[in-house]
Amino acid sequence: MYQPSQHDVRRFFCEVARKLRERLPLAPMESVAAPWIDEHPEYADDLADLASALEASYTVEEGRTNPFLHLAMHLSIAEQCGIDQPTGIRQAVELLAARRQSLHQAHHEVMECLGEMIWASQRSGLPPDGQAYLDAVRRRATR
Repeated sequence: MYQPSQHDVRRFFCEVARKLRERLPLAPMESVAAPWIDEHPEYADDLADLASALEASYTVEEGRTNPFLHLAMHLSIAEQCGIDQPTGIRQAVELLAARRQSLHQAHHEVMECLGEMIWASQRSGLPPDGQAYLDAVRRRATR
């Protein structure tokens, strides 16, 4: 399994943003990330300066969202839906998107579920519970 470093992730998103600005061809994974970058114009400055991106620190105290973490979560959810892993996530996200009339809004809600699953895993020391994650997304999709 490939586990990119924080700097790898930041370089990736900055490079995709640069290619979008310059209207250059995108690699397949970059093509998955590009629409999410477009959905977040508020991150343009963060993505435009690689050197600053590599040095930036995003803390709760600052009250700023980490744009790289946020975009990486969009990318993770898109990949989960693409391969339907955990099984049923694609359908649950599609239903949530239909209910909210926005895939983008659905992703933001799924991020909360994903974050809760990761937090619970880290706190308990157990592997991530894909079924609990899927159930949380399904609950949101049906209310």
